[in-house]
Amino acid sequence: MEKESRKSGRFGQRGEHLVAIQFALVAIFIMAPVWPDLRNDEPYQQLWLVRTILLVISTVAGAILGIGGSLGIRRYLTPLPYPVEHNRLVDSGVYRLVRHPLYSAQLFAAAGWTIYTLSFSHLLVTIAAAIFFNHKASKEEAWLTERHPEYRDYTGRVGKFVPGMGRLKR
Repeated sequence: MEKESRKSGRFGQRGEHLVAIQFALVAIFIMAPVWPDLRNDEPYQQLWLVRTILLVISTVAGAILGIGGSLGIRRYLTPLPYPVEHNRLVDSGVYRLVRHPLYSAQLFAAAGWTIYTLSFSHLLVTIAAAIFFNHKASKEEAWLTERHPEYRDYTGRVGKFVPGMGRLKR
C-alpha cells in the first residue's frame, strides 16, 4: 500500500525535494566566487604543486566512485533517493568501498576544488553539501532497509561516503 502511494503520491514522497536541493547546491558551488582570492599571495603560489596533486587525487577518486557507482546500479539508477521497484541490493564493485559512491564522487570533487583554490566560500558550500548528503543518504537507507533487510548488515561493513570508514557508518 505504501509503495503504491509513493508511485502516484504527491511531490516529495520519493525525495523529489531532495533532488531539487542537490541541484541547487551544485549550482551554488559552481557560481560561488573564490573567496578569498589568494592568487597573488606568495604562500598560495608556493603550495601550487601540493594543491594540484590533491586536486588530481580527489578528482580521480571522485571519477572512479562516480563512474563505478553509475555502472554498478545502471539498471536501478534514478535521480530520486526512493529506490525503483525492481532494484536489487548491490554490494559489489565500488559499492564494496562505499554505500553512496555517487554522493561521494560529488563530495570528493568539491573537496578537491576547495583545497586547490583555498576558497572559504567553497568550503562552506562543501560542508553544507556533506550535511545534506548525509541526510539524503539516511532517508535512502531507511527505504533500502525496508526493502532489503540485509542492508543493515551491509551498513556495518561498508562506510557511507569514504572508503575504509566502515566503523563510522552512520
